[in-house]
Amino acid sequence: MAKRRQAGALESETLGVLWAATEALSVAQVLEQLPGDLAYTTVATILSRLVAKGLAQRVPRGRARAYRPAEDPSGYTAMQMRRLLEQDTNVPAVLARFVDDLDPSEEQVLRALLDGHSSGDA
Repeated sequence: MAKRRQAGALESETLGVLWAATEALSVAQVLEQLPGDLAYTTVATILSRLVAKGLAQRVPRGRARAYRPAEDPSGYTAMQMRRLLEQDTNVPAVLARFVDDLDPSEEQVLRALLDGHSSGDA
């Protein structure tokens, strides 16, 4: 019996394939790079879902379509963080806890980014 992937795992694996590519990929090209015995229609569905979620873009390639990521990995993580933050009713508490959990080097990066952002507003 084939082992089932965890929820969201196939989407993550598919995004990984798109991020590793140097150009937009067809469904067949993505299918070739994914592990396991997946159906073409399964991969096509996953790619359509990624497009619907704003995580991938569909681009014309001749008479067919190809797919590329809408965000790089850092942009994807930032988007996930933003979505989680928007779901909470106490944003100041979440941000305070987030900062409390940073290690010193991460805190320095955050401080530098915020300082740079603030100086750009003046």
